[in-house]
Amino acid sequence: MRFIVIFILFFVLVSCQIKEKLSAQEVIDKTIDVSGGDKYHNINIKFDFRDKHYRSYRKDGIFKYERYFKDSLGTIKDVLNNDGIQRFINSKLINISDTLANGIASSVNSVHYFALLPYGLNDSSVNKQHIGDIEIRGESFYKIKIWFAKKGGGEDYEDKFIYWINKKTFMIDYLAYSYNEAGEMGMRFRVANNVRFIGGLRFVDYLNFKPEGSETVLSNIDEAYERNNLKLVSKIKLCNIETY
Repeated sequence: MRFIVIFILFFVLVSCQIKEKLSAQEVIDKTIDVSGGDKYHNINIKFDFRDKHYRSYRKDGIFKYERYFKDSLGTIKDVLNNDGIQRFINSKLINISDTLANGIASSVNSVHYFALLPYGLNDSSVNKQHIGDIEIRGESFYKIKIWFAKKGGGEDYEDKFIYWINKKTFMIDYLAYSYNEAGEMGMRFRVANNVRFIGGLRFVDYLNFKPEGSETVLSNIDEAYERNNLKLVSKIKLCNIETY
């Protein structure tokens, strides 16, 4: 009888531990839910980033991302939507090469991708893997690796990402990524800063770091951060955010 009781207690304990081991998909679903949830599906957002103005519209799978800025040619408006990319100069639609179009689309999409995180982490081209539970500076995190399928993954589909999601809040406190742009390879590690909710959506600024030594790889960049072996290179700030 005593053996049976011990076996039952052991089974319950193991079952609880298994239940607490969340999959990457479960972690990301929860992260999206606490950061805005269904509000991401139908949104209108304005914000400024560096010297450019951005607008984002989403409704039931239909999206339009816009970017506005001025240069020597006049007022530039770039529009990325479900159908592709367009560029307007002084309100006139112009023809652009495929190479330029791809570059514009990648740039516009990248800014909106980071501004709307974690929403994009459930896109159909996204692959996810829970690669560990770790501590950073006394707090516990789910460590989630993200990579993209070639089909639907965009021009930068080969970029790799890691997200550190706080076990208590399910918020993304840290993220890192590797990139290869025009033959230049590198990594960045971002620390969430100035977290705020506007219109029910979570917006974040970041402290942007890079490794100081060549021994750091993406999978252990969090260890380099713990050892203070990363160099601050910039501050990522979204300004004048409005939801409507």
